Amino acid sequence: MRTTTPLRSKLPNAGVTIFTTMSRLALEHGAINLSQGFPDFNCAPELIDAVARYMRDGHNQYAPMPGAIPLREALSMKIERLYGHRYDPVSEITVTSGATEGLYATLTALVHPGDEVMLFQPAYDSYVPAIQLSGGTPVFVTMRPPDYHIDWDAARRALTPRTRAIVINSPHNPTGAVLQEDDIKQLSAIVNNTDIIIVSDEVYEHLIYDGIQHQSILRYPGLLERSFVCFSFGKTYHCTGWKIGYCVSAPALMKEFRKVHQFNCFSCNSPVQFALAEYLLNEDAYLSLGSYMQKKRDYFRKLMEHTSFKLIPSHGSYFECYSYDAITNEPDKDFAIRLTKEKAVATIPMSSFYKDGTDNKVIRFCFSKKEQTLEEAVSRLLS
Repeated sequence: MRTTTPLRSKLPNAGVTIFTTMSRLALEHGAINLSQGFPDFNCAPELIDAVARYMRDGHNQYAPMPGAIPLREALSMKIERLYGHRYDPVSEITVTSGATEGLYATLTALVHPGDEVMLFQPAYDSYVPAIQLSGGTPVFVTMRPPDYHIDWDAARRALTPRTRAIVINSPHNPTGAVLQEDDIKQLSAIVNNTDIIIVSDEVYEHLIYDGIQHQSILRYPGLLERSFVCFSFGKTYHCTGWKIGYCVSAPALMKEFRKVHQFNCFSCNSPVQFALAEYLLNEDAYLSLGSYMQKKRDYFRKLMEHTSFKLIPSHGSYFECYSYDAITNEPDKDFAIRLTKEKAVATIPMSSFYKDGTDNKVIRFCFSKKEQTLEEAVSRLLS
């Protein structure tokens, strides 16, 4: 008789992510998937052609562990144009297998058993497992609707001598909130004269709306000395399935980052890296992204005005949150499942992003879709 070898779980409380659950449910019920953050339109054909060309030209073997030099050089130039400071492509930039791998390598490199890492919830779900796998403890400071701003006084109260890092995320997933210059000043004051590391998740850096300036850590070289900053090409170029991102940090920190990265994925897709290096020369492709996606957000808002959902404004990312307390008092997970089954529209319940399952009767919609997709989704909600 076959027996199962016992295994003590390192993540005993982790299950299948809510994104997987809702996407699977969407497939089962033929629902429009406004849950998971990916576009239903293709990336630029010239980018696809460039990948194919580099494949044909023989760029099909391992890239250097930190990333292809042409891509790192192109990123260094892009960062200098955007944020006014030059960072060394050799010692300060590493190409990663998506932003999630970059975040994992970052947290694994810096967190030791007994360390605490401050998170602002609702929080993207990959942070906590990476912290726990390294023996660290996540410490949560709660942001509340409708503006989801950071309570910096609460953040100060949450600090302890064991605080090793603070994770920030702007534009924010899942709320679409955006940090302002004063937030960076508050963060700087908190970490001053400490050994606290900043982990800045900036995967939506170009998906920012309403004339707001993105407050990247890369604008502040003094802060980068104690920071890791993670980005995603997938979000910028509508190619989330390629899983290519990058991380920027000071040389001493990046050296430790690469120790983890090299034993995780080692190196990333070669032809895609060379194609991205070439495509980065087209500045308009990323500079125009904010206005392009804001039109989708605004169109979705206009459609949703005909429903009983109440808008919680987003200023960035792929997402907009809506309160449904005028519709039902159901728990948000039950309501999201019912919408998927009965209305064939899949969303994400916001309680999934809170450690304690806080339920404010809010669900998240992804609006990075074709107009006809958004129209059909809202039509189904109204039916």
